[in-house]
Amino acid sequence: MTSAPAMDPLGAAIRAIAESRAELPGALLPILHEVQDQLGYVPDAAVPIVADVLNLSRAEVHGVLTFYHLFRRSPPGRDTVYLCRAEACQAMGARALEAHLKQKLGIDFHETTADGRYSLEPIYCLGNCACSPAVMIGETVHGRVTADALDALLEKG
Repeated sequence: MTSAPAMDPLGAAIRAIAESRAELPGALLPILHEVQDQLGYVPDAAVPIVADVLNLSRAEVHGVLTFYHLFRRSPPGRDTVYLCRAEACQAMGARALEAHLKQKLGIDFHETTADGRYSLEPIYCLGNCACSPAVMIGETVHGRVTADALDALLEKG
């Protein structure tokens, strides 16, 4: 008699999360959210495990994971830079700030810098419309942000 191969700690953690929520109605989303809450992202290794626990195809799990932009598929940076893309901020220069930020960091939205320092995410209102354009770094909102001001904030980070 042969025993099943030992599961790595990451796989075991994902399976435990999936099994603990498998009986919930519409369990796939709560499972993916919990994996991300605990690990900071949903690794590719989660797809076959979650599919197995829920008796879904890998394609179904992958489709949900890639459809919702809130799910990260790679580890987040130490800090996340959220750039407001709402109308007030766009009217006050957020698109130019977006281009500057993407060039400076060398990444696009939903990506992380190679050094793991920053992740870049769009957000659709920071409630700081009177001080547009706005960014949030970590949990701090900054208003009337220029390219130079943003560079200074990133250097302080």
